[in-house]
Amino acid sequence: MSVILKVAYAHLVGRKRQTFVALGGVTLGVAFFLAVSALMRGSESDFLKRLVDNAPHITVYDEVRHPEAQPAALRWPDAALQLPRVKPQRETRGIRGWPQRVQALAARPGVRVAPVLAGAVVLSFAGRVQGLQLSGIQPQAMKGVSTIEDKMVEGSLDSLESDPNGIVLGAALMQQFQLRRGGTVSVVSANGASRTLKIVGVFRTGNQGYDEGQAFVKLERAQSLLGRENRANRLILQLDDPQAAATLAPQIEREGGYKAVSWTEASQDILALLVIRNLIMYTVVSAILVVASLGIYNTLSTVALEKTRDIAILKSMGFHARELQHIFLLQGLAVGVVGSVLGLGLGALLMQGLAQIQVKPPGALEASNMPLYWGVEQFALAAGFALLSALAAAWLPARKAANLHPVDILRGAA
Repeated sequence: MSVILKVAYAHLVGRKRQTFVALGGVTLGVAFFLAVSALMRGSESDFLKRLVDNAPHITVYDEVRHPEAQPAALRWPDAALQLPRVKPQRETRGIRGWPQRVQALAARPGVRVAPVLAGAVVLSFAGRVQGLQLSGIQPQAMKGVSTIEDKMVEGSLDSLESDPNGIVLGAALMQQFQLRRGGTVSVVSANGASRTLKIVGVFRTGNQGYDEGQAFVKLERAQSLLGRENRANRLILQLDDPQAAATLAPQIEREGGYKAVSWTEASQDILALLVIRNLIMYTVVSAILVVASLGIYNTLSTVALEKTRDIAILKSMGFHARELQHIFLLQGLAVGVVGSVLGLGLGALLMQGLAQIQVKPPGALEASNMPLYWGVEQFALAAGFALLSALAAAWLPARKAANLHPVDILRGAA
């Protein structure tokens, strides 16, 4: 084995320029593979974190996913007469027994839940009107399932507890209507009920549509304004493990009967887009290492071509074809290992430099650093792919060297 190592080392040192070119290709390939994939995965993690943090992990609605068949349809499935456009009886919509459901869900480990009554209202001020989504909440419970408290720029959700006629509006709507905290606005519901509410808080999420079209009041005030006393039409759940939402939501739906939608179900199109994005990203960065492996192939192929006489002598001395393959594979492995180590170090420096860059997108209030993923598996993936590429590039020259016939080579040399 020591002789094989010495021969492999002599081949690499004998062609220093080509060896350094191949080594540089692997180093740069690993570095850019690591930097690009870390940046892409970091942006994906940051996007999912924002998506998960700003949206409920599970939302239970006051509706069923598959409506039950009517008794008449079950009794006479093949009836000759059908009565279309039959209007059902009017009822006050809402989740039945929602306080008990909230208690049962909150008793589950790692689950936080808050009731919400959401409805459409019209806000008017100084002759201007604006349609809003009004959410009646319990401030303390809402803090556990939403990040809206962190988005408050004036006041807090607790202000709704001290002022039953308080309302919390978005900063974009405040600016549009030229409102100030402490002012009053008129809110009219779909059933014609009207009430003057005092602005006790202002939030800014950065989402223009949300900041212009969302408002919060105390749950009891929303129930009175919307004509749904003692009702809630949504239960918002936040989990310690967001990934568990996909399995917990169907279980909650089976137990309660009401439609439960997890954040993964609500964002299927976005998650599918991220999968395609990752596929494209890994294809591109892998191509960098494939190109770098061509340098290894070129170097070892040249060695195999120039050292055919030496290879013939080694085989005539008793070296087996497998041992000659090991010589060339060791050369490729050496270039891959050294290039991976140097590439990981260079990639870490590139990542550190990228992490210092601050970006301020249009409309953002403050600059933020570029998100990067520093997971250990990312480094292992870059190094592993580099080693596989190096060994794959060395295999063809190794196979070619092992298949040389020493008699033909030495006879031709003579």
